[in-house]
Amino acid sequence: MAIGLVAGLALGLAAAGTQSPLLLALSGQWLRPIGTVFLNSLSMVVIPLVVTALFLGVAGLGDLGRLGRLGIRTLAFFWGTTVVAILIGFGVAALLLPLAPVTPDQQAALRQVAAADSGGVRHAAEQITTGARFVVDLIPANPVRAAVDGNLLPLIVFVTIFGVAAAALPDEKRHLLTDLAEVATQALIRIVRWVLLLAPLGIFAIVASGVALFGVRLIAVMAVFIATVIAGLAVLIAGVYLPIVALVARLGARRYLRAVRASLLMAFSTTSSLATLPVMLEAAETDLRIPRPVASFVLPLGASIGRTGSALFQAVAVLFVARLYGVPLGWGSAFEAGAAVFLASLTVASVPSASIVSLVPAFAATGLPLGGLQLLLGLDRVPDMFRTMTNVFGTLTAATVVGAVEGDKLE
Repeated sequence: MAIGLVAGLALGLAAAGTQSPLLLALSGQWLRPIGTVFLNSLSMVVIPLVVTALFLGVAGLGDLGRLGRLGIRTLAFFWGTTVVAILIGFGVAALLLPLAPVTPDQQAALRQVAAADSGGVRHAAEQITTGARFVVDLIPANPVRAAVDGNLLPLIVFVTIFGVAAAALPDEKRHLLTDLAEVATQALIRIVRWVLLLAPLGIFAIVASGVALFGVRLIAVMAVFIATVIAGLAVLIAGVYLPIVALVARLGARRYLRAVRASLLMAFSTTSSLATLPVMLEAAETDLRIPRPVASFVLPLGASIGRTGSALFQAVAVLFVARLYGVPLGWGSAFEAGAAVFLASLTVASVPSASIVSLVPAFAATGLPLGGLQLLLGLDRVPDMFRTMTNVFGTLTAATVVGAVEGDKLE
């Protein structure tokens, strides 16, 4: 992927600098379809992966009444910090993204490219609703029809309700559904990994066509985007997580960072929360002294739905792509985007670049072109490492805080 990125940058800059008809044709009309095919290959698993991953995360909780306050407090922490992360993402993006302005000519060119590459996006845009109708349509009359129309938010709401109902079933019946969902999720993740084997070629095509269109200016805009994501994640960790740990668990920042360091390094290198789970469990038991019932419940759940870093990244990405394509987002659209990001963040699979694929519902809810995902995917490796590290940081923080509150009652 790094080789594909560098090669794409080199070809795109050469085409933009020399204005050679051959290089422009190679980086544009010849390579752009390859990038589109690569993006479509990832997009085709969105609906089934959203369904299986979200259902598994909700139904896997078991009987919500039996889990009691442990489950409620854990979910409240994850969902509350996710909302905070989205607000931080919007705030940081509003402050920093204007540092790299995009001209109207560039926005018009990007919209033209997106219209040519994304016939399915126009169909999805026809299904977009606003205002009160948006709230009403969150409850789908036909979930299958919503999936066919590309309107994923009602589908996500239905799957959540279905998962809560399944969680209340007797264990033997619930396990039949969760086992099936787990197998299906693993199969879909395998498809994603197969597609990612083609990532060097796909990223080469995506980056080359984009850079050839805008040259160095696009690189500067993307650099500001990546810096904005990293700054937002730093604010989340230093301004939210560490103060919560200090106030509730009575752990200083240095002591806590030393305990979670190995988990953060694993998350940074693998870009997978699930791959980091064994290291998190060890840190919880040996370094943080979290009660085992809390660690065994909170950490696996957090590896599935603890996506504050992904939510913050997606909030920044929505505003970034909106600026890039010149799509105005008012307060109503911003609320819809925040709701879409919140729901979509619960469905992010624990594989590299999964946050890009799961942005589809947020893009559909705000009318943004899926072509914007191509640029995000091409330069996603760096923000992916940082947001996965933040996801793991949040999961360990949840276990630490819940353990401090519930520890005496569980032992």
